[in-house]
Amino acid sequence: MRNTWRRGRTSETAAALTVDEAVRALARGESTMFQRLVGELTSRPDAPGWTVAADHCVADRLRRGITSAWQRGWQPADLVRFTTRRHTPRHARLSTDAIADEMRLYSPGTVSDRWHEHLAVLQADVWWPDDGPHPSHWCRREGVDRAVYVTCAIELIHLLEALPKLPPVTQPPGAGKPGGSEAGGADRNADTDENSTRRPRPGRDTPSGSQGEGRRAEADQRILGRVRALLAKAESTEFPEEAEALSARAQELMARHSIDQALLAAETGDMGGPDGRRIAVDSPYDAPKAVLLTVVAEANHCRAIWHRELGFSTVLGFPADLAAVEILFTSLLVQGTSAMVHAGPRRDARGRSRTRSFRHAFLNAYAVRIGERLRGAADRAAAGAGGKDLLPVLAARDQAVDQAVDTMFPNLAKGRAGSVSNYEGWVAGRAAADLASLNGRSEVTGAFRGP
Repeated sequence: MRNTWRRGRTSETAAALTVDEAVRALARGESTMFQRLVGELTSRPDAPGWTVAADHCVADRLRRGITSAWQRGWQPADLVRFTTRRHTPRHARLSTDAIADEMRLYSPGTVSDRWHEHLAVLQADVWWPDDGPHPSHWCRREGVDRAVYVTCAIELIHLLEALPKLPPVTQPPGAGKPGGSEAGGADRNADTDENSTRRPRPGRDTPSGSQGEGRRAEADQRILGRVRALLAKAESTEFPEEAEALSARAQELMARHSIDQALLAAETGDMGGPDGRRIAVDSPYDAPKAVLLTVVAEANHCRAIWHRELGFSTVLGFPADLAAVEILFTSLLVQGTSAMVHAGPRRDARGRSRTRSFRHAFLNAYAVRIGERLRGAADRAAAGAGGKDLLPVLAARDQAVDQAVDTMFPNLAKGRAGSVSNYEGWVAGRAAADLASLNGRSEVTGAFRGP
C-alpha cells in the first residue's frame, strides 16, 4: 500500500514539474523543447499512473490560471474573446470548459448576476460526466488526439498566467452578490463588515425600495425591448430613409429613458453610481470601430476606453445608459458594415486595390457623422424634457462618470483618431451615416483615448 502511494505521489510531482517546464519553454520560444515536453505529458509508459497524474496537474494549473484571471479584473467573456484573438476557437472552447470547471469552487450565492449572465452567454457548463476525465471527452468532442489537448492546455496556461491586470468592472466570484454599483468597487465595500454581512440600506433593501427597483428594472427591460425591435427593423429594411427613421426613434427612446432615470434618481436621492462593462471591438478596422463606440458612449452620457491589444473597450456609465450604448453600437456597426460592403471593392487608376484604405476611411467618416447626429438627438431630447432644469442633474451624472474613469484609469492619455487617406471612402462613409442613424458630435476625443 505504501509503495503504491509513493509511486502515485512521484508521478504527480514529476507531472507537475513537466507542466512547469513546458510553460517555461513556451514562454522562452523553445519550440523543440516544448514539443518534447508535450510528448512526455501525452504519454509515459514507464511511469505508473502517469496519464491520470498529468491530467490532474494540467487541470489544477488551468484552474489556478482562471482564478488568477478573475483576481486581475478579467471577466469570462473577456477571457474567451481574448483567447480566440491570441489562439484559435479550439483554445477558446477549452478556456470555456476551464471556466466551467473553476466555477464549481463557488457557491451560487457568492456569484454576481452579471457573472451568471456571462456564463450563460458562453454556455460555460460542465458537460462532461463526473466519472470520466475531461481530456478524453474533450478530445472525442474535438476529434483530436491527446497531444493536441496537451498543447492547447499548456498554451492556454501560458496565456492565463501572462494576462495584464485590468481595473475590475464587476465583482469576481466568491466575493458575494453586489448590492449596488460594481465599477470601481467603492459601493460594494461600503456596506459590508468583516464577515461580509451586508447591512440594509434605506430605500434600497427595505421592501418599498426593493419594489421600486423591481419596477425600474421592469421599465428598463420594456424600453430596451422596444429599442431592440426598432433597431432590428432598421437593420433589415432595404430603404435607407426607413432605417434612419427607425434608428432615430430608438435613440430618442433611449435618451428620454435616460433622462427619466436621472430625474427620478435626483428626486429620490438614490443616485447610485457608475457601472461598467466591456464591449468587443474586433478586427479588421478596429480603430474606426472604437471611434464609433466612443461617440455612441459620449452621446449617452458614458465614456469608452479602448484596450487596443485586448480587443475590447471598457465603457463606464449608469446602468440604463450602458445598456443603450451596447445595443445602439451593435446595431450601428451592423448597418455601417453592411453599407461598407455594399459599396464594393475599390481600385486605383493602375488597377491596384484600394479597398482597405477605402473601408478604413468609410468607417472613420461613418463614426464621426454618427457622433454628430447622436449628440444632436440627445441635446434635443434634453431640451424637450426640461432644458435648463435638467442640466445640473445630467452634469452631476457626467461628473460621476468622469470621476470613475479617473479612478480606474489614473494614467489614461487622450488619443486622436488615425488619419485617413481615401477621400472617396470618407465621403461615402458620411453619406452612409446620414442614411443610418441619428445625432451629433463631430469631435472624436474625450474618453476614446485610443489611436
